[in-house]
Amino acid sequence: MACWRRTVFRFPYFRPFGQQIAARLAETCILGCLPAVLAGCSMSFPISPLLNSKEDSTAVVPQPSIAKLLEPEDWRRAKAALSTALDPQGNGSLVGWDNPDSGNKGSFIPVGKAYPLNAGICRVFLAELNRKGDEQSIQGTACSEKGGDWIIAEAKPWKKI
Repeated sequence: MACWRRTVFRFPYFRPFGQQIAARLAETCILGCLPAVLAGCSMSFPISPLLNSKEDSTAVVPQPSIAKLLEPEDWRRAKAALSTALDPQGNGSLVGWDNPDSGNKGSFIPVGKAYPLNAGICRVFLAELNRKGDEQSIQGTACSEKGGDWIIAEAKPWKKI
């Protein structure tokens, strides 16, 4: 009978009462806390610095390259043509502009359909600029907040094929 007692007490479920409480407490902590800790590994959110930098608090809006290429009156006329060309209600055809005083002229043509982005809409376009005989092609993207002016978000030189 002594032999039987020894095997019974070796079985893991028969422990003194204090050890049973400690074992259940450890088991509860491991089974309860481990999933919570591991769930934190699967969370995805942007990691940002604890202190805000000056770049976060001030916005630098670069002037679009098309405006840099043109004189103020030329840019005013070109901007009106850009708004007409990119209008989502428009027919998507080429819209030209010219300034007889400076001799500069150009055109805008939308590429594809307008698409939503954040609180507004954006549209890709191609522009042709002719500044006193110097022709330049530009591909860009302009965005407009609902009912607002079109602002060129990106513009880069484009080579005709």
